[in-house]
Amino acid sequence: MADPSEPQKATENPEEVEEVEEEEEEHGNAPAELASQLMQNPQVLADLQHRLGRMVGASSGYIQSLPKSVKRRIKALKKWQYEAAKIEADFYKEVHELECKYAGKYTPLFEKRKTVITGSVEPTDEECDWPSDDEKDDEQLSEDMKNKANVEEKEKEEEKKEGENVKGIPHFWLTVFKNVDMLSEMVQEHDEPILQHLQDVQVKFSDTDSMGFTLEFHFEPNDYFSNTVLTKHYSMRSEPDEEDPFSFEGPEIVKCKGCEIDWKKGKNVTVKTIKKKQKHKGRGTTRTVTKTVQNDSFFNFFNPPQVPEEEEGDMDEDLEALLAADFEIGHFIRERIVPRAVLYFTGEALETEDDFDEEGEEEGEGEEGDYDEDADPDYNPASDPNKPAECKQQ
Repeated sequence: MADPSEPQKATENPEEVEEVEEEEEEHGNAPAELASQLMQNPQVLADLQHRLGRMVGASSGYIQSLPKSVKRRIKALKKWQYEAAKIEADFYKEVHELECKYAGKYTPLFEKRKTVITGSVEPTDEECDWPSDDEKDDEQLSEDMKNKANVEEKEKEEEKKEGENVKGIPHFWLTVFKNVDMLSEMVQEHDEPILQHLQDVQVKFSDTDSMGFTLEFHFEPNDYFSNTVLTKHYSMRSEPDEEDPFSFEGPEIVKCKGCEIDWKKGKNVTVKTIKKKQKHKGRGTTRTVTKTVQNDSFFNFFNPPQVPEEEEGDMDEDLEALLAADFEIGHFIRERIVPRAVLYFTGEALETEDDFDEEGEEEGEGEEGDYDEDADPDYNPASDPNKPAECKQQ
């Protein structure tokens, strides 16, 4: 079918038009065949699927047709459903209280992690007593490989001496961010020298703001900004919305607030200067205008879009998408990155996620492999292309 938005195609490709016309003449007005062709068109199928998707959950008229006495009972069920939502909200509040309680138990471990990363403390031999993948591989080396390793022992000793001069774990948090797809998309090349100075990322829970939390990014003194800590606060709602109480599915982030970064002169990577030439309409002369615009940077994370205090109608779709992405990132840093930072540094957390996906794919393949052709009443050996040639009737 020709696209009405591109009328020139009919003259540019006359052969294609002829083919379409001949096909229409051949088939005539056969509705069944035309419907079959349309259903094979991916665009038509996608549009049909979209329309059907919009019908999901649509009222069938059944509820409206019920007697008043039944509708009255449904009102009672809804009222109890609202009471259940409030109980669920109380449950999450108690979970938050437990989270705050146990945060104090995690803190000493995370403080130790920081001291080792920054190089201010060297862990003891007992603290380092943990098997590594390299040691497991060493146990499986053959005698030849062990001999080869002995030959290279001197080189390793020299490397070890050089390693003794390395302080802490260099570029720890930068490596974590670059290993995670969600964060690596935010980190630009000009951000990396700054993130090399990031020493720690912490989560602080708020007792006053209902289940809110703050992400703290601690930096060592650097040549880019004077702040030692950059913060991002998230406010959360943990109770049913009075206007739409049945949409409650647990705590949700409703807004966030960043902080002002005190950039040193000429070091602000969140903006860039561009030059544009402008031509005067009357005189015909040109001039160069310098303009400052926003630049892609990880540090835009600390200047999020603001949620309007009083929304009129629906929120702008672009703003809603930006906020949703920001909330997802903040939640991921809180729930995954901070508690399991070392596993994202080594990549082990990423491998676990990949293994889970692959396992799901293998299950799907297994279901296909369990097909029993003898138990299929519709199976026709003559029409099976996977059967050997001699099994087909000529």
